Parts: sequence; structure tokens; C-alpha cells
Amino acid sequence: MSLVEEAQRLGPALAAAVEEGDSLRRLPDDTWKQLLESGFLRALQPARWGGGEVHYLEFFDAVVELARHNASAGWVAGVIGVHPWQLALFDERAQDEMWSEDPATMHSSSYNPTGTATRVDGGFQLSGRWSFSSGCDHCRGVNLGAIVSDPDDGTSGGGGSGIRDYRSFLLHPGQYRIEDNWHVAGLRATGSKDIVVDDVFVPEHRTQSHVDYALGVPLPGQQRNDGVLYRLPWSVVFNMALVAPVLGAARAFIETWIGETRTRAVAGAGKLADDPLTQRRLADAQWDLDAALAVVRGDILTLWDMAAEGHTPSMVERAGMRWHMNRACERIGQAVAELFRAASGRSVFLDHPLQRPFQDIQAALGHAFLVPDPLARAVGGEALGTTKPELVL
Repeated sequence: MSLVEEAQRLGPALAAAVEEGDSLRRLPDDTWKQLLESGFLRALQPARWGGGEVHYLEFFDAVVELARHNASAGWVAGVIGVHPWQLALFDERAQDEMWSEDPATMHSSSYNPTGTATRVDGGFQLSGRWSFSSGCDHCRGVNLGAIVSDPDDGTSGGGGSGIRDYRSFLLHPGQYRIEDNWHVAGLRATGSKDIVVDDVFVPEHRTQSHVDYALGVPLPGQQRNDGVLYRLPWSVVFNMALVAPVLGAARAFIETWIGETRTRAVAGAGKLADDPLTQRRLADAQWDLDAALAVVRGDILTLWDMAAEGHTPSMVERAGMRWHMNRACERIGQAVAELFRAASGRSVFLDHPLQRPFQDIQAALGHAFLVPDPLARAVGGEALGTTKPELVL
């Protein structure tokens, strides 16, 4: 059974757990167990660690389907599901420390570099606060982003590339605490709480430079994890994991909107199903969703072929793919907002069927990695031959 078929099978149970998850402000334990045991969270983990090591398109399609039934479950599956893939790029010691006793151990993340990291003997000292660590309650570890300061001259590293040394830092339980501040309108069951770190040491082997990701530098984990999957670029892989639940939640919204509108009538105007403007709004939204899925799925196949041929996508190529994704999400957000505005005035009530999927989509679109503007500048600037190119890692 494929991951998509498994997501379809689990769909009713995931949908039934939405209310409980919203109340808990994290995924219910049973939902987490279903995601873990059904292979979604370990789909991108190396096969030698018991993971699925599936084609990235299968993972993407499965997350879309999960989010169609439960947006929070889809979001957690997308975000957490990428972490075993990233850990596979780390030094073998980091993988062994996390997975040797239990290969199903998952960790959460927060990549926005809001903390401080200082290089010291053998590693780094890390401190600070990071927000939006989805699924952290069910995880045993966290990967945090920070820009490294060099204590010798106060500058950043980057291996002589001229780019500041932005790194991921893998922390184990006991090195951080979770602050329960997740009181939100959308994606309520993702449990995306704050992570607080008070001056802990992280050894070199439990860190990974995003500059190396960007420049295509060979990574320690690729020596043993040498499949095509582990030659894909980090920024695009992570971006796609965020886009998938947005598109799945949008599909759920449109399906719900059709069900609510099909029998709706307006006094003096008759059935909305017969209204040309309503028909056009729906057709536009469906086209936007179909186009978004087609473009992103096509880019995944292109990216996979590049990796299979040993070609590392340039920054321009990566920016183009990420532009496709983020513009697709922007268009979908606009289409959903237009349908929501045209829905019954009763959609403002919290128990209206459209309210939750609308809020879930708005929450997802707020993620910093889904902002389209820097990518638009990178793509447009490249086409125009700008003298001030936008740097997109």
C-alpha cells in the first residue's frame, strides 16, 4: 500500500480527531501514533535505519492527502517528516546518538535564527528562544537554527564563502525546555510552542551548515546515505514540506465550500448553484489548486532527475522552484479568501464548517518560509540582469 493510499485509509480517523486536537492544542497521542506507525514520519528516513526512503513525490502527495482530512496532522507530518531526511545528512555520530536505541525517535525544529551561537572548542555554545516548534510535545530532540558568531573577531563564518554561517544545531532532551504558549486561531493541534535554551554546548558533529547546503558542499551523512533522496537541496525540500499541507487544506476548504454552496439560496436571487459569478469563483479556485499541484509535482520530478544525474541545482534554479511553490500558496490563499468572502454571513461563527479550514490556511501562510517576495525578487532580478541580486539559500 502506498503512503497516499494509507493516508486515504486513515482519513476518517484523522478527521474524527480534529476536535480533540484543537482542544489539546497538540496532536492527540493516537494521531501521533498513527502518523508514526503508518510510515509518514519516517518516510524520508534512510532504509538502513528502518525508514521508508521513498521517492519525495510519494511523501509530498501523502502529506497533501493527510492535510485534506486534518490540516494540523498534515502540517506535523510534513514538518517532522523532513527531519529524518536532514539528520541523514549529519555526521554518522549524530545519527547514531539519535537512532541507535530507537530508530523511530523524532525531533522537532525551529530554523529561524533567533538565538545566539558562539564557536568554542569542539563545538558551539547556544542560547535563546525559538518559536513555532511544531510537534515538539511528541519529540525527543530539537533542531534549531542560529547564525554563528566568531569569538575572535566578532564576525560570522561561512567557510570563506562571504555568507554568514547559518547552521542547524541538534539538541537532545535536557538541553532545552518547551514553553507552552500555543494559543492560536489556526493549526491549533500542531502544538507549535516555543523552545528555550540556556547556554548549552552542542558538539560540532551535531551541527550542519546551511551554507554547505546552499553551495552543494558534500555532506558527512552522504557517505553512507548516498541515495538520490539525500542529494536534494535542503531549502527546496523543506519548502515543499510546508506547501503540501497548505494545498491539502485548500482542497478540504474547496470541497467543504462546494457542499455548503450547492444547496444555498439567496432571497430574491435563487440558488447560488445557478449564479454565473459563483460558478466562476469556484472554477477559478479549482484551477488555481490544480495548477499549483501540477507545477510543484513537476518541479519535484525535475529535482529528482537532477539529483539522479549528479547535478546540483544552482541558487537561481532553487529560487525558481521555491517561487513556484510560494506563488502557488499565495494564489491559493487569495482564492480561498475570495470563496470565504462569498460564503454565507454565518461563516463568521466559529462552529461554521468553513471556519476551521480557513483559519488553518491563514496560519500556514504566515510561515516565514512561504513568503513569496524575496523569491520573486530573485527570479525577476535574474531575468532583468539586476546588479543587486537577491540571495536565496
